[in-house]
Amino acid sequence: DLDLLIPLADAKSARLIFLGTKDFALPAFEYLCDHGWQVIGLITQPDRPQGRKQLIIPSKIKLAAESRGIPVHQPEDLNSDEGIALLNEIQPHLLVTVAYGQILKPHILGIAPFGGVNLHGSLLPKYRGAAPVARAMEQGELETGVTVIQMSPQVDAGGMLSTAATSIGPDETAGTLEARLGLIGAPLLANSIKGYLEGSLIPVHQDKSLATRAPKLSKEQSFIDWSAPAFKVDRFIRSMNPWPLARSQFLGKSTLKSIGVVIHQTELSSDPNSHHGSAGEVISIAKDSFEVSCGDGRCISVKLIQTDGRNVLSAGDWIRGVRLQAGDRFLNHGVEI
Repeated sequence: DLDLLIPLADAKSARLIFLGTKDFALPAFEYLCDHGWQVIGLITQPDRPQGRKQLIIPSKIKLAAESRGIPVHQPEDLNSDEGIALLNEIQPHLLVTVAYGQILKPHILGIAPFGGVNLHGSLLPKYRGAAPVARAMEQGELETGVTVIQMSPQVDAGGMLSTAATSIGPDETAGTLEARLGLIGAPLLANSIKGYLEGSLIPVHQDKSLATRAPKLSKEQSFIDWSAPAFKVDRFIRSMNPWPLARSQFLGKSTLKSIGVVIHQTELSSDPNSHHGSAGEVISIAKDSFEVSCGDGRCISVKLIQTDGRNVLSAGDWIRGVRLQAGDRFLNHGVEI
């Protein structure tokens, strides 16, 4: 029982096993390693094929562990008998998880005397789940942050040890925001582990009534709704970057042919009154950008765009390639032409 545990006099005497896979976990892992903590091993997901060429590329955190001489373990399923045997052999005092990629069963959390702590990329209880950063951005939040929690069998529902909040910048993508949150979370996690193991930090229960979900992203959900307000359209495009990227169909009025496009970078139009075209209509074209009307009559300015299967282009190059005209349209997914 965690409530009956005797706190440690010195948290840094604890044997920590770090569980992490994605780039979000790297700053926390390196911070603990570089500040005198006993990180006795890294558990990370098995190397997977990536990209069009399906190359097996080791994660950055795996390379960081190997460069420090820290043992790396890559069980297919940590909840299996193999995982149990591994943890029983290592005998950690505490499991530290950041963007690991597997839900841990109670019998796994019970192997370490102090259980586990987790760094999560939202201000819990909001945005529990696999994609907290992207979902907060998609929903138009002006602020987000990180939370350190005591791990529980329910996903992201454990008692909170500490939080740190930050504003979401107008030019940030989900990728750049997540990288920044990783840096904010690293020292917060270390300080939280110290307080938790030494008994000065007591977990605070989350208010379940305030909980929201942050489900995994998918390409099927990445189509732009041009009937939404411009602020939401711009935020959606940012939230889908770097993956799965925001998609649309483009219909040129001169060719009447629809092509798939991926929109990489936009910004809100500087003119709050805009031009009141129909949703998805190209309103104006400049040398290096073009404006598309959204559901509230305001526009977004497109900066980087890609025709499906081709290279990413500046808006200026794309404009010339497709011979863009005012009145051309971007369509909501499923709209009949």
